[in-house]
Amino acid sequence: MIRARVWFRCAAVHDAVMPILVKPALIGWKGKDRRIDLTIEREFTGAELIGRMKGWITIDPKQAVEVFQRHGRLKCFETQELVVEVEDGEALEALRADLTANFGDQCDIEPVRRDG
Repeated sequence: MIRARVWFRCAAVHDAVMPILVKPALIGWKGKDRRIDLTIEREFTGAELIGRMKGWITIDPKQAVEVFQRHGRLKCFETQELVVEVEDGEALEALRADLTANFGDQCDIEPVRRDG
């Protein structure tokens, strides 16, 4: 299993950026007939996080998710990093080629080195 960080081009400053989840989403309910004091914290999946980037990155987030999911699994980790997990080096290179074909230099991946 190989992990790679996911980088996009920021639409505002044109730097390479990775969306991170600073804190989990807090979800609650509003009752029609009474007050409901119930909330849950929930992390976004990698695909949900990318989906929220419409207008903030220079590519279509839906299309990006489709390309990533053809080759691997998107994940958000406790370290706040957005990564894609692929099976092997061949899958990583196939993903990189697909990203270049679809987005040019507007989206990139950076393999994560495993220490130890």
